[in-house]
Amino acid sequence: MALKKQDIEIWVEEYAGILLSYTLARTENNATAEDLVQETFISAWKNRDEFKETASVKTWLFTICKNKIIDYYRKKARSPIQFAEAGSSDLFFDDKEHWQKEEGPKNWPNRFTMPTEQKEFNHIIGYCKKKLQEMQQRVFVLKYLEDLETEEICKLLNISTSNYWVLIHRAKLQIRACLEKNWIKL
Repeated sequence: MALKKQDIEIWVEEYAGILLSYTLARTENNATAEDLVQETFISAWKNRDEFKETASVKTWLFTICKNKIIDYYRKKARSPIQFAEAGSSDLFFDDKEHWQKEEGPKNWPNRFTMPTEQKEFNHIIGYCKKKLQEMQQRVFVLKYLEDLETEEICKLLNISTSNYWVLIHRAKLQIRACLEKNWIKL
């Protein structure tokens, strides 16, 4: 089937918003998300002859978008990052690796079932994600939003498995602390 210019215009109108929401949750800012969505539509237009309608347009666009996000993180992984000293930014443990006083995990109440609470949670998790160090954010996004396996993340970001586990552990701790401070209000 030969696609026409008006087909891509319809796709942009119909899917740009949900692709932007999807991408924004996985990147650090609006400009990056907008660029990746635009690249998604450009790629779809350039490869329109490959679209055989075996999948829905939405599925095809989301697949392209997901690959654009992964490519984005792959390119960023090649650029140098400043890492903090091992103990310098650790908010949760003392120098003997014991929990800091008042920083241990708390039990969360089970009250997050309403759609408005889910929307608020998504907003706060995005806020908390942006507070992570750059490499922690990359690992968190690839693991929990893109659902990639550990080995794939390590290869993509060119990090060791032990480095991955340190990054993901610290990211989870910081996300949890941020959620407890900004949303859960125990």
